[in-house]
Amino acid sequence: MLLGIDHIVIAVPDLEAATSNYRRLGFTVVPGGKHPVGSHNSLIAFADGSYIELISFYRANPEHRWWAALKRGGGLVDFCMQTDDLLGDTAKLRDAGVHIDDPVPWSRTRPDGYQLKWLLSLARVEHLGVAPFLIQDETPREERVPRETRHENGAAGIGAVTVALNDSAPVSRWYEAVLGSAGTRIERRDIAATGCAFKIGPHRLEYIAPLSADSLLYDWLQARGPSPFSATLRGRKGSAQLDRSLTCSAALSFE
Repeated sequence: MLLGIDHIVIAVPDLEAATSNYRRLGFTVVPGGKHPVGSHNSLIAFADGSYIELISFYRANPEHRWWAALKRGGGLVDFCMQTDDLLGDTAKLRDAGVHIDDPVPWSRTRPDGYQLKWLLSLARVEHLGVAPFLIQDETPREERVPRETRHENGAAGIGAVTVALNDSAPVSRWYEAVLGSAGTRIERRDIAATGCAFKIGPHRLEYIAPLSADSLLYDWLQARGPSPFSATLRGRKGSAQLDRSLTCSAALSFE
């Protein structure tokens, strides 16, 4: 069963600079370590168990799933869901129409030398950033996710991830099949868009499509294709958009 958002991925050109900028925004940012595939990260963990991953590259790897998105400007590029049945949920997503691979092993070495191991079921290129990727830990999850969850800006968790696409109907059918229930229709008059939303654990997934060429999403889709558009955070009263010059172009706000 899908349990909620494990983490969201923000691709950044310079990890040290991004870490500094997110600290300026009031987040507690913890060095994550290095992956053997040429990437390294910093992490922002929340009290609801989810986290933000800031990821960059210490060596070139054009074959990496987020390399092309970084070259298009980076920012919010993907999201991962927690599951208590990796094989079962991978099969359910595939049966529902998601192009997703079987689980493969991944790892990261923390700055203290501890090696973290997990399995990932990764959405293929056709659905990269639209369908979630799934994770199952082999080493304890509490070792992968930082314990530092207090933030000066009051952030306590992820509220929603919003994905822009051309038509939300196919995705709606994915989740209805996997979750066994229909989503909620949503209207975004502020950006002339409509779509569907699904509640999974404490989090929401929103999929929205432009109503016309005047929608902000229209230019986004022309430039980036179907992909994560924004995310909201919980924990502070009142809506506040975070400075995108400091978030590395990620559209983040408090809800």
